[in-house]
Amino acid sequence: MSLALATAPVAPAVRPVQARTAPSLSAAPSAAPLRSLSSAVAAEGAAVARPAAATPAAPRVRAVPEGTEARGFVLYVGIDEAKAAEDGTTLHRIVEALRALTAEVAPSSETYAAVALAPEGAGGRDVDVVRLALQDPAALAKQREGKGTRNDADRHPNGVIIDISRKRVLLDGEAAGLTYKEFELLQYLVLREGRTIDRHELIENLWDADDEAPSERTIDVHVRRLRSKLAHYQDIVRTVRGVGYRFDRHADVSIRQASTPSPDLY
Repeated sequence: MSLALATAPVAPAVRPVQARTAPSLSAAPSAAPLRSLSSAVAAEGAAVARPAAATPAAPRVRAVPEGTEARGFVLYVGIDEAKAAEDGTTLHRIVEALRALTAEVAPSSETYAAVALAPEGAGGRDVDVVRLALQDPAALAKQREGKGTRNDADRHPNGVIIDISRKRVLLDGEAAGLTYKEFELLQYLVLREGRTIDRHELIENLWDADDEAPSERTIDVHVRRLRSKLAHYQDIVRTVRGVGYRFDRHADVSIRQASTPSPDLY
C-alpha cells in the first residue's frame, strides 16, 4: 500500500514576545537582584530588536537536489490483509486513518492511495514486496544488484530490448518509435511467448468494447507496420499461416519486465 501526499509549504510561526512585569526596585535587598533585572531587560530588548531575517531557515528535505523542490512524499506500508485482521483492523481503515491524520496536520494537502498487488505466496518482507510492486527505483536497483545482473543494454549492445516496464523497444540502442497500439500488440505476443495467437483473440483483448472493432485484415496491417519498424529483427514476430501470430525470442532479444505480472497477462 502506498500513500502519496502533496503538501504546500507552511510559513514558520513567529513566537510572540510576552511582556514582563519588572519587580519593585524598593523591594530589592541587595544589588544582585538589580543586576539580574538589568540582564533580563537587556536580553528582552535584544529579543525584540532581533530582525525576522535572523530566524534560521527551515532545513531542506534530504536528498532533494538544488534547483528542485519537494512536492510531496510516498509512504510505503507493508501489511497484508491477514495481518491487518490479526491486528483488529483492515487496509481500508489504515488508509482512512492516515488520510485523516494528514488532513489534520496539513489541511491543504492532497492524498492518493494505491494498493500493491503481488502473486499469492510471493514471500519476502511485506514492505519490500510493496516497494517492488510500486516500482520504487531504489528497491529495483537493489534487486538487480542482488541477482548480480547487468544492464540489458550492456549484455545486448547490438540486439533488441523490449522494455515492458517503460513501454519502449530499443533496436541496437535506438528507439524503434512504435505507436501505442503497436507496442500493445508486441507486448501481448511477448507475454505469451511461443504460443500462436489468433487474430480474434488480439481484437478481443487489445480493443475496448467502446472502440470500433477492427477487422482481421486491420490486425494484419498493424502487424505489418510493427514488423517494418522492427527492421532486420522483424522475424521475432512470426506469421502462422491460417492461424495468427507468434513471438519467438532469439539470443539477441532481451525483455525487461517488473517483478509483478503485467496487467494484461491473465
